[in-house]
Order: sequence, then structure tokens, then C-alpha cells
Amino acid sequence: MSTATSSPDSRRTAPVVGVKDGLVTIDARSAAVVKNEVGHVLVGAQRLKAEVLRVQGGRADLQVFEDTRGVRAGDLVELSGELLSATLGPGLLGSVFDGLQVPLGALAREHGFFLPRGVDLPAIDPERKWEFRPLVAVGDRLVAGRAIGATREGPFEHKVFVPFDEPAPVEVTWVRGGQLTVREPVARIRDARGRERELTMQQRWPVRRPLPEAMLRARLAERLYPDRPLVTTQRIVDTFLPVALGGTACIPGPFGAGKTVLQGLISRFSAVDVVVVVACGERAGEVVETIAEYPELDDPRTGGSLMDRTIIVCNTSSMPVAAREASIFTGLTIGEYYRQMGLDVLCLADSTSRWAQAMRETSGRMEEIPGEEAFPAYLESSVKRLYERAGVVRTPERDVGSLTLIGTVSPAGGNFEEPVTQATLGTVKCFLGLSAERAYKRAYPAIDPLISWSRYLRQLEGWFREHVSPDWVATVERLTALLRDGDAIHQMMQVTGEEGISVEDFVRWQKSVLLDMVYLQQDAFDDVDASTSLERQVETLQLLTSLIDADYALADRDEAREFFTRLTGLCRNLNYSREGSPEQARFRAEIEALVAERRVRPAASGDVVTAGDEP
Repeated sequence: MSTATSSPDSRRTAPVVGVKDGLVTIDARSAAVVKNEVGHVLVGAQRLKAEVLRVQGGRADLQVFEDTRGVRAGDLVELSGELLSATLGPGLLGSVFDGLQVPLGALAREHGFFLPRGVDLPAIDPERKWEFRPLVAVGDRLVAGRAIGATREGPFEHKVFVPFDEPAPVEVTWVRGGQLTVREPVARIRDARGRERELTMQQRWPVRRPLPEAMLRARLAERLYPDRPLVTTQRIVDTFLPVALGGTACIPGPFGAGKTVLQGLISRFSAVDVVVVVACGERAGEVVETIAEYPELDDPRTGGSLMDRTIIVCNTSSMPVAAREASIFTGLTIGEYYRQMGLDVLCLADSTSRWAQAMRETSGRMEEIPGEEAFPAYLESSVKRLYERAGVVRTPERDVGSLTLIGTVSPAGGNFEEPVTQATLGTVKCFLGLSAERAYKRAYPAIDPLISWSRYLRQLEGWFREHVSPDWVATVERLTALLRDGDAIHQMMQVTGEEGISVEDFVRWQKSVLLDMVYLQQDAFDDVDASTSLERQVETLQLLTSLIDADYALADRDEAREFFTRLTGLCRNLNYSREGSPEQARFRAEIEALVAERRVRPAASGDVVTAGDEP
């Protein structure tokens, strides 16, 4: 959808009066300047993109998104009159952008792999044609966010909307279908004052402004309470630390704890429609690995390439700080756009620590009063504004879409007390804390169940009661207590040795180890165990619960150790067996036989579940 652009005669310029690294100060007395407005620093034939951060007195500070070498006092800055915005329309899926939505593939094809500065390319291919199908007729009256038509983009019907900030109802005066580019008019609308304008299949939206903001204010859209879980197929997450669809979560952890691997598997196997991966400041090697792997991965939902429903926004740690800070807002805006189509979107931000460090560096250049560890004083409010853009929304089309935001945090030395981690913990409702100790023991995921928490477990209790089991949450809480008891017993054993605890306590510790080894840990490199469906999670947990609740005839610690070692091995082999395979039936029978040898009496909840039992 078209947006107003400045004509050559109306362009406003202001001279540069100071340069400090990536920060440029201009004399704004002769030109009206707006915060977050885009400007271009003119250096010869190059146009360096910048954004207004602060307007103070007769001067304005702009952060330049590229290297400022060669910029000097007296150079002109051309002000665009447009806020820093993203282009939204068909053609985004499968793309790789930088933080300013420049398509890196097209940029590399035109300029090689050493990217020049001052180059800007359209985010969506302006030559590609799309089969546009109108959904409205001449004379129809529409409001902001209503669909005027649709086209096919990959596996989805991509809707084309009335501009999201349209203040009042408009009337359709002309519409057409057919093979069209994103820049060709598809409809014409007239407002209450009789003014007409053309709409195209693409539109622009300011990245720092939540996309449904105006529609929510006008009550054309509605925020809903998240009431369904995001099924990630990672057992410890889905069962013990669930994330709601449309919710927020963070994954803090030290270097080498497996954040990237965990995010990769969540993005691949989660039950969502669209995945937006934002690499804001991670090392270039990790980003290159992500870009190279995604097109080669099979999508378990569609059978095609995972990249067909993925969008990657990447700014590595070697790229300019300002672009790194903008990248996460670009990714969120794209995610909000697909949410408006009634799709479930997952946005993964890796990592918000690098994003916060970019803010710290920019704040230091602006000589703002620093907060803790030199982060800006407004760090906490910035983190809250970021995560608040997630959620479940009923759109003006009456579709329901969700945007789930999971951000990783990379605290130096694994210190969870540092400002970014603390600001994030005060905002999200699910904390998946990675432990260096568990990572070094080759436990995957290295999520520590004793320090992690999720407020969604109780929030989603009604869904679990209806779709899983009436006592699901109570069972999970009881097993969490077992893990805590097991850890306390293990700590005591570190001091007194095994002889310092009773056989009963030793058995309880062994049961907690069984739960940890069999259920909380998975094999990321095994085709079966890397991803566990919710139905199989229920079946496995019911089996483990019956094994844990049973009493066994174990004379001493050695006998208990041998029994639980064999039981753990059989249960892990069961995890590796495909659903319905002969191996699965064999391991279930072996588990039943082993337990029958030692069982004193059936557990209160019933016998061990057999292969033929209903879960």
C-alpha cells in the first residue's frame, strides 16, 4: 500500500555540526525534525541511512546505521519525513534481511560479499508478480485492518489489508485482480472527506510502533488472554515449564550452554505457522550457520524446506551497533504483520543482551546519565516495551493470531544478577535458565528445573485439564517436588557420603535421577528423541509416574543403584524407539518385567502402563 514520499522540491536538509563515532549531530533550526525520523547523511554520492534519536533545542542527534568514516561538519543530512519503517507484503517468507530490512541475498548478488555502505535495496522484489484475488467489491465500506484481497504466499493465504492506521471507515471505489507486482495498484479507497488514494499489495509501518496499536485503540481489534500452550516438542518445556501461545519467555545461560541449539530445535518443531529469527549481535559464525542450515532442514509440518515459512533478520556483532539495535524491532513488526492474518507466529531473538549492549553504547555516545553497569536508565522500560508486543489478538477480520516472543540472554560469566537478565525476568512469564553444570555433563536441554519457572503452568491449567489429564498440573508439581528433594539428598551425600543417608532417601534420589535422565533430557541428534509429540509426552510421563510411585524390594544401596541404572537404560531406549515400532513394544515389555521382579505392591495410581493400555 502506497505511502507518501517527499518530492525533490520538498526535501528538507540540515547541516552536520558534530560527529562522534556512529552519532551525528545536526543543526535543526531550519528544519522540523521528529524523533525516530529517517535521514540520510550525504557523503559524496553515498547516502548513509540514519535515525533521529533526540531533538534538543536547535539540534538533533542521529544514529547512523553504517560506518561514519568521511562524515564531517558541513555535510548535509536529508530528512525523509518518514519514521524508521518496515515494508510489509507478500514475498517476505524465505528471506534473509539485515536489521534495516535490506535483503542480503540480493545485495550480495549485486555487490558481492563485501557489502558497500550507502546501498539500499527494496525489501520485496518489485518485479515479481502475484496472483491477486479481490475479497471486496466497489461500494463496500471498510475499516483499518480489513482485507481487500489475498494472494498465495508459500503455504499460506497472504491477505492484503486496508492501512492499519486508517482513522475512519473508507469506501472502495475501484478494485481489480490478476497477476500484479507489489507496487501496482490493486484498489482505490475514498475517505469521508472525499479524498481518494490507491492501495498496493505492500505497505510501510514504523518498526518502533506496535502494529495493532491504532486498531486496539479504536476497538477494531482485541487482545485476548493466552489460553493455549506453545507445543515445542521439548519435554521439559512442554510439561514442566510451558510457554503460552502468544506468551513471552527468556533463555538466559552462559557461553556454551546450548542456547542456539535449543532455539534451533524450538523453531523447527514448534506448532506455529511462521518463524521469525532475529540474530541481533550474535557472532557471525553462528549466524552464517543458521542461514546455511535452515534451507537444508525439512519442515516437519509441511514436508518442504523449513525456510519456506521462516524469515531471518540478522545483524552480527561485527555489524554497526545502531543496526543491531533496530533489528529486533524490524523482526517484531514482521511478526505482528503475519499475526494480523490469523497465523501463529514465533519470534526468536538471539540475543537481547547484545541488543541492550547496543543501547548502552548509543546512550554513552549521547552522554545520558547511566544506570547500573552503564546501561541506560530506561533499560527496564525498553525491555518491557519489547516483550509487550507479543500476545494474542483478534483482528478486524475476526481472525485470531498470536505472536510468541522468546529471547535469549547472554549474561557475562552466567551471572543472572546482571541488569539485562533481571529486567527480563521482571517482564516475561517463563524463565528457562540454562546451567553450565548441566551443559558440562552433556545434558540437553541444559535447562535447570530447580531455578527455572513458568507462570503459565497454572494459567493453562484449564487447557491441560480438558486436553491432557484432569490432574496434569498436580502431577507436574509433585514431580517437581521430587526433583527438589532429590537435589537436597544429593547435596547431603556430597557431605556425608552414601552411608550418611537412609536407603529410603537413596531410592528417592534415584527416582529423581530417573525422571531427570529419561524425561528432562533429550538427544538433539536423534531423529526420534529430538522431538516428542505432546501425546507421547503424556504417555511417557504416565509411565514414569507409575514407576516413581511404586515401592520396590531393594535390600541396600548397591541393589537400588543396579535396579535404577537398568531401568533408566531401558526407558532411554524406549525414548529412541519410533512410535508403534516392534522395538517400542519390546522395551515396554522389558520395563514391565524388570519392575515386576522388584515391585512390592502396585502404586496407588495403578500398575505400570503396558503397550496396549490407554494413556
